[in-house]
Amino acid sequence: MSQIANLGYVGFGVSDIQAWRDYATRILGAEEGSLSSDGAIRLRLDHHAYRILLVDDPADDIIFAGFEVRDAEALDALGARLTSMGVEFQIVTEEDLKARDVLGMLRFVGPDGLMCEAYYGPLIHSEHPFRSPRSISGFVTGEQGIGHLNLFVSSNEEAKAFFCDALGFVVSDYIDMKVDNRDITGTFLHCNPRHHSIAYVEADSPKKLHHLMLQVRSLDDVGSTLDLVQSEGVKVSASLGKHTNDEIVSFYMKTPSGFDLEYGWGGIEVHDAEWRVQRHIAISVWGHRPAMN
Repeated sequence: MSQIANLGYVGFGVSDIQAWRDYATRILGAEEGSLSSDGAIRLRLDHHAYRILLVDDPADDIIFAGFEVRDAEALDALGARLTSMGVEFQIVTEEDLKARDVLGMLRFVGPDGLMCEAYYGPLIHSEHPFRSPRSISGFVTGEQGIGHLNLFVSSNEEAKAFFCDALGFVVSDYIDMKVDNRDITGTFLHCNPRHHSIAYVEADSPKKLHHLMLQVRSLDDVGSTLDLVQSEGVKVSASLGKHTNDEIVSFYMKTPSGFDLEYGWGGIEVHDAEWRVQRHIAISVWGHRPAMN
């Protein structure tokens, strides 16, 4: 059983803050929130104070991932589990808690140096409902968290030991695929009904992140965003398509940092009492054709 409830937030180190603010609000439909006490730009997708943090940093990559747990007891239990697995963690300062607007947090390092933050008690702005700058129906979050991360890792075995053995994620399925004439396997993990909150492939990459997926509430939201992306000249990395495993209908676009963002609708849910691990040999049922340069 995982103490992790969901992937609650992500932090990106970005070299062009203004380009990201424009992209996030005008293209994605995120709402800009108040500045974090440490100066990070906050982006809202729902009633939470933020779901994405933009930090002025040349990495142009993910620099931390926030995993929500239920309460203080769950955070203590996770700390004990990490200790038993030999994963060292930091007890953070009051300044750290203020910057994240959470009641409690642990910091620890994941695969390939990814900084992870487990927390409870996020700030909720029920008095300030989420209002997208665009006319979209909104994002699927709640118990499913922000969406999913697809990561590059140097070792499948080490990644699985960390996410499954230490954090308690559960395997949803695998996709065997061929990329640049190499056989690779994608591993997809869940911790709530979202089909996967974490996915990873073993690959030699200068970046930790392949893509972040955001799920919207309407297929029309995907279509209108694809139209906007094309009219605004945002690069489409992969065409509209439907994935084999989570069945989401989505397209991929380049962010100002160069990694991808998947924008989709209609992902299936998994429930451990009924779900059985699967294997696929195709990424998509249809579509998701790579961009032709």
